[in-house]
Amino acid sequence: MPLKLDPPHDCALCPRLAAFLAGNRAAHPDWHNAPVPAFGPLDARLLIVGLAPGLKGANRTGRPFTGDYAGDLLYATLIKLGLAKGAYGQRPDDGLQLMGCRITNAVRCVPPENKPTPAEAKTCGQFLKGEIAAMPTLASLLVLGRISHEASLRALGLKPSAYAFGHAKIHVLPSGIRLIDSYHCSRYNTQTNRLTPAMFEEAVRAAAQN
Repeated sequence: MPLKLDPPHDCALCPRLAAFLAGNRAAHPDWHNAPVPAFGPLDARLLIVGLAPGLKGANRTGRPFTGDYAGDLLYATLIKLGLAKGAYGQRPDDGLQLMGCRITNAVRCVPPENKPTPAEAKTCGQFLKGEIAAMPTLASLLVLGRISHEASLRALGLKPSAYAFGHAKIHVLPSGIRLIDSYHCSRYNTQTNRLTPAMFEEAVRAAAQN
């Protein structure tokens, strides 16, 4: 059975997420309110894996990390390091282009309270697996947060317990792909100084050296 990169627009594999999306479609019919596809070229050497779409960010706009604080930090950092060109305007038609990198999420649908369950992450893992398999020159994964770290390892057929998560930690996997960990660039992590812009830039810079 061929691997799939994206769930269908009306995906119902995770009942809780499907019900949450249905409620948001009723409340905000002009939002995307569906699984959010990846952003960037498939021939990129770097894949950035986030957690899940934000309710008023990617779930609204339909592009990963677009329209919320996490995207402000992520895209500013990518532009600074030459991994994106143009101006980030918090909307999918801002003309921003990714250069040598692609962005996706471990879970494609917005979860209540930004917290997918382990079962939901496992179910959506088939699409992350398809994403990785469809990138012929992939050299590095930058994973944002522990759930993304574990989901990425499972998508590669590896046990998360064999690779401890730690900010800016670099794991060289059996395939030769490098997996670089970062705390998630969420508003909470940056406001509490768990993750500073300098720390985040360090992790992205390490991931870009491929």
